[in-house]
Amino acid sequence: MESLREVYDGCYRRLVGQLYGLCGSLTEAEDAVQEAFVRAVEKPHRFAQVDNPEAWLRTVAVNVARSRYRRTIVFHGLISRTGPPADVVPGLSPDHVALVDALRRLPWEQREVIALHHIVDLPVREIAAQLGIPEGTVKARLVRGRARLAPLMRDTAEEVDHV
Repeated sequence: MESLREVYDGCYRRLVGQLYGLCGSLTEAEDAVQEAFVRAVEKPHRFAQVDNPEAWLRTVAVNVARSRYRRTIVFHGLISRTGPPADVVPGLSPDHVALVDALRRLPWEQREVIALHHIVDLPVREIAAQLGIPEGTVKARLVRGRARLAPLMRDTAEEVDHV
């Protein structure tokens, strides 16, 4: 169990930062990463055999976040929403907050590949393997996501400049 503690100390913050870009919520990111570590604790023999513990934890955390996102969509389909909660995270630059806000506006599939590619810095091949989709699909989602993200970032950049 000591090796899991070392993995936790070495990559927890990095994983939360990566999932924050994907989820758009620090709380959701922390919950997903914590759930990944809980699953590692529940199956210590399986976790001990993993070649890349951080990648395994990231995959589990992304899957947890994806499941929660889907449940949220179903929930919000049943109950009308009054608006997204304001996430205030101390110490984040206005640009970082603007990026996360813009990522929230993208469809989940595009947000997912953009976060994994640009925040986690995974190559297309690894994203495809992690998500279980063809590389061409990853590339298409990246292109579409970037196209949708560009005007959102221009809009938020103008807002940040005026603040």
